[in-house]
Amino acid sequence: MDPFGFDLGALVPFILIGFAAQMVDGALGMAFGVISNTLLVGLLGMPPALASQRVHVVECFTTATSGISHLLNGNIDRKLFFRLLIPGVIGGVTGAYLLSSVDAAMIKPFVLLYLAGIGIYLLIRGLLYPPKLKEAKHVVPLGLVGGFLDAAGGGGWGPVVTSNLLIQGAEPRKVVGTVNSVEFFLTLAVSATFIFHLGIADLAGATLGLLLGGVVAAPFGAFAAKHFSPKLMLILVGIVLSLTSAYGIWTAWN
Repeated sequence: MDPFGFDLGALVPFILIGFAAQMVDGALGMAFGVISNTLLVGLLGMPPALASQRVHVVECFTTATSGISHLLNGNIDRKLFFRLLIPGVIGGVTGAYLLSSVDAAMIKPFVLLYLAGIGIYLLIRGLLYPPKLKEAKHVVPLGLVGGFLDAAGGGGWGPVVTSNLLIQGAEPRKVVGTVNSVEFFLTLAVSATFIFHLGIADLAGATLGLLLGGVVAAPFGAFAAKHFSPKLMLILVGIVLSLTSAYGIWTAWN
């Protein structure tokens, strides 16, 4: 036991989960929530609702650290950032407001099928074709949809927005860095009420472990994104998106 009244050793599994999830999310622009929830529920037996609640709070802090790290590594496209920011926040707030009257669980499997298809497409594109970089054109509606799905469906900003920007030909490391940075403001807007009511005791447990691991990993994820080649990032994003979407489909329909 430590002087603050909780067992530091008990935090180690949560620190490791937070670190691993943020390494993937920081480098590829997606999957913190999926990886964290899967490991918390599948390996540690945490109730799904409690796991989702804690991960959502932690993301407010990890996305802030990740955004700063990407900024320092030159991974942010300022023009793309502002084109995503406003519609993303509007979509997120709208999704949170309508959450009580919209059964997002009904459409989630179909969104996951769509993302799995995009993941396979990006994987094939990365393996067979050299990426041709160009400026993304369809950004505002993408931000609205990504923000809405993230709030109403319990996640989806990274997979939806990152994958679609990559399909449009945007530079992979700039996409990852920009999407991660905008996600901080989106998560903060959606989670403000919940964080306000969060008790201090909860932060002293699993949430603190996830937070510590995620914050430590954020600079390494941003550094990796800067040094991965566009071709490698397309392949890795395709693999992660396909696997996480397939897992989501399986759990949603079973």
